Amino acid sequence: MIPSVLVLVSSDPTVSSRPAEAVRIAAGVGTWKKADVRLYLHGPAIAALGEWVDHLKDDDNFTRYLPIATDGGRPVLVEAGHPAIAELGETTLPFEEITPSQLADWVRRSTYTFRF
Repeated sequence: MIPSVLVLVSSDPTVSSRPAEAVRIAAGVGTWKKADVRLYLHGPAIAALGEWVDHLKDDDNFTRYLPIATDGGRPVLVEAGHPAIAELGETTLPFEEITPSQLADWVRRSTYTFRF
């Protein structure tokens, strides 16, 4: 059984490069196929899924690496009901809204959890 990695991103991508770096790391680790990597966006980090990301720090990491991080058609996990979801516009990547209790289950089942 391969280990599972959950990457939790809650930093604001308009003021910090940490979300972009988290996406780059998730994509890089996932391409090794040695771990099952899932990405969870919380709060302002949800903006990374938006139609226009050119106002975000290190925006090229989002356009380049988000599709790789979701390779295989797995959706990005996002905080259910957050107002930022309504502001995304047209998204090119699938996402799944999950509740705090569902997130707790993901954390519990994951071998490793990284927070950015």
